[in-house]
Amino acid sequence: MCKSKKRLDGKTAIITGGTTGMGLRIAIDFADRGAKVIIACPYPDEGASAIKTVYDKTGSEKVIYKYLDLASLESVRQFAADIMNTEDRLDILVNNAGVGVVGDFLTKDGLNFIMQVNYFGHFLLTLLVLPLLKKTGRPLEPSRIINMSSILHNIGKIDLKNLNKTNYWYKIQIYSNSKLALVLFARELTCRLRSSRGTHVVINSVDPGLVGTNIYYSAGSITGLIIKLLFYNLNKTPLEGAQTAIHVVMDKKAGEVSGEFFKNCKRTTAHWNAYNEKVAKQLWDESVRLVKMSDQELNRCFLDL
Repeated sequence: MCKSKKRLDGKTAIITGGTTGMGLRIAIDFADRGAKVIIACPYPDEGASAIKTVYDKTGSEKVIYKYLDLASLESVRQFAADIMNTEDRLDILVNNAGVGVVGDFLTKDGLNFIMQVNYFGHFLLTLLVLPLLKKTGRPLEPSRIINMSSILHNIGKIDLKNLNKTNYWYKIQIYSNSKLALVLFARELTCRLRSSRGTHVVINSVDPGLVGTNIYYSAGSITGLIIKLLFYNLNKTPLEGAQTAIHVVMDKKAGEVSGEFFKNCKRTTAHWNAYNEKVAKQLWDESVRLVKMSDQELNRCFLDL
């Protein structure tokens, strides 16, 4: 459990998927510490319910719901533009939202649905709000980006020729690929930020452990229930699963590293595939192409406000 008593007064945090499960627990924690919390998801009813839950538990009125559909590049761009136009600072971005083995199909953007929600959408969102994160970060208090990975990143594969294909991978493999991609993204973005002098932004990845959330039901109501019951004694609660992400935001030493991997509130090592610099760069280039970022747009993401 994260034992930090650090306050977040005056700070602003975005949590994707902040309306249920671990995301909601993170939102409650940040709000209780005094942060302005923006929770993002594609379901307004869930957003309203989450705001009420956070208020009931913390008394905070600084919680905002904003619509974000990570399965739509247009939605990601609209959300990011809204943030850039309405917020004067961004201290924390938690890329938490994700789907399980819900379906193997292409979105209207021509991207594999699981990969787009779990990885490509977060890739684009992070880059589009990066200038605000850069503006906010300070030497002793950098802005922090958290990528919510998974233990299944260990079996993830980055096969660039088939990364975005449908009817090629088992759905559990697509999920695993997306979680490895998030770790590689953190590594590559770290390299690019280091080449930009005066930038105080760190990005780290988190394995929350085996958490008993409703993501199991993406395999089907009956199958999901069976899986949840089989792993009942091994599962963490959403509150427990949220702790490492909270730790990486609060911990001073975690703010001094970037591109690293954390589990059980400790810095550890990811699978060896996550440290292949060549693959990380190739994945970056392919991701830029697939989310349709021009060179000019990409360059703007690294400019100072």
